[in-house]
Amino acid sequence: MKEYLVPEDGTLAAFTDNTCAPASFCLRRLLKERNVRVNGVRVSGDVPLKKGDVVRYYMTAAQEARQGVCVVYEDENVLVADKESGVNSEAVFSELARRGETYFIHRLDRNTAGLLIFAKNGEAEAELLACFSARRVRKVYFARVVGTPPVPRAVLTAYLVKDAASASVRVTDKPVGQKIVTEYEVLEEGASALLRVTLHTGRTHQIRAHLAHIGYPVAGDEKYGDRAFNRAHHCTRQRLVAAQLCLACGGRLAYLAGRVFASAHRV
Repeated sequence: MKEYLVPEDGTLAAFTDNTCAPASFCLRRLLKERNVRVNGVRVSGDVPLKKGDVVRYYMTAAQEARQGVCVVYEDENVLVADKESGVNSEAVFSELARRGETYFIHRLDRNTAGLLIFAKNGEAEAELLACFSARRVRKVYFARVVGTPPVPRAVLTAYLVKDAASASVRVTDKPVGQKIVTEYEVLEEGASALLRVTLHTGRTHQIRAHLAHIGYPVAGDEKYGDRAFNRAHHCTRQRLVAAQLCLACGGRLAYLAGRVFASAHRV
């Protein structure tokens, strides 16, 4: 059994997605079997939650074992986690914070697998945030895309505009919104090519939206992608992984400079 105190008003589904990764994988079954309790009362559907409510998930050993994340590196200053597709970054943070002092530094989209780094003390948090702000963190992704770009390697520049109402973004060549720079290299050609993608800026949905903008969307992406291709190829999982993370930090984290962390997930 896992028990949580609700920090703010919301819904059970949203709270589960952002708090308990194992339960997020099996919430429908837990609700169907009435294995979720709010303030001691069994519930069978998504219900409103109030700040201060207590939520308990009664999972089987197999359900609870699927954490959706593993730790690939940890010391007294930082923790590097490798998350599954389908897990919110906030849920990873929630579980780590239950273990001890943890600071949220950056996030991945729910359906993007791969590496996240967290700070374990205030000094490490400040250094990591400074590194990300100064673009001294190299982030490399692997992506399967629909089709093969004719140019085998390119550095793309465009502009990204957020649409809060639809929780999405659009990419344009006109100088409006935020400038984005995305580099790619074709590693394998074919109907679903494999790209190595390096982020030079880190904006919301940047890789997915930018690749879709040039006509080669990420396979399995239902927001910006080719839904007909996804259906025809039974592509139900977004084929994007945050595969490598390399820091160029100083100060307290200087000992990590140049070290490359790698995800175990593949596209």
